[in-house]
Amino acid sequence: MTNFAERNRVVLRLARRSMIAFAVLALGLAAGGAHAAPDLAQRIAQHFSSVRTMTGEFVQFGPRGEQTGGKFYIERPGKIRFDYEPPAQFRVTSDGTSVVLENKKMNTVDIYRLADTPLKLLLGERIDLSSENVREVKQEPDLTTVRLVDRQLGNNSTITMMFDSNTYDLRQWTITDAQGRDTTVMIFNVQQGVTFDPSVFHIDYRRVNALARGGR
Repeated sequence: MTNFAERNRVVLRLARRSMIAFAVLALGLAAGGAHAAPDLAQRIAQHFSSVRTMTGEFVQFGPRGEQTGGKFYIERPGKIRFDYEPPAQFRVTSDGTSVVLENKKMNTVDIYRLADTPLKLLLGERIDLSSENVREVKQEPDLTTVRLVDRQLGNNSTITMMFDSNTYDLRQWTITDAQGRDTTVMIFNVQQGVTFDPSVFHIDYRRVNALARGGR
């Protein structure tokens, strides 16, 4: 596990890059001609589609600035898991159909259909680059930003993904919900092409449904 000082250096470096990239988006500035965006987005989409699995560490910033971190696992399409470090006692799991948010301390769960969350744009078989979904494609020296909107979830539900401009590897994403609240996840120490045991993304629906009904 990365020590605290090293993690802070990673977070600060990525945060500085993120602030620059988001400032560019906010001011409506583009680096390069508008006709270049589709080609750039296509190259990123092709690379991202070729990465089926990845694991590593993450730092998450919530809508109120709260910071948490831990370990993540992704297996596309559809599967993701976040194990949060203490003192947080949370786990988020998607098995390709449902997304379960588990509060271990309170022994409670929330369950959603993956199709009803912006996560489906990140975890899909490939990035959907139809003109209806792509809101922004911007390239900076370090990061390339692809911002997608899910029309089915409303125009305010977006996911903004940032990729390394040289390798096209995913570096972070920000999910904006229908109320305009942002949650940003930065990832590092990433390994690709790993093999997971099926239990990593397993959801015990009997237990989840019991907890959702207030059982134990």
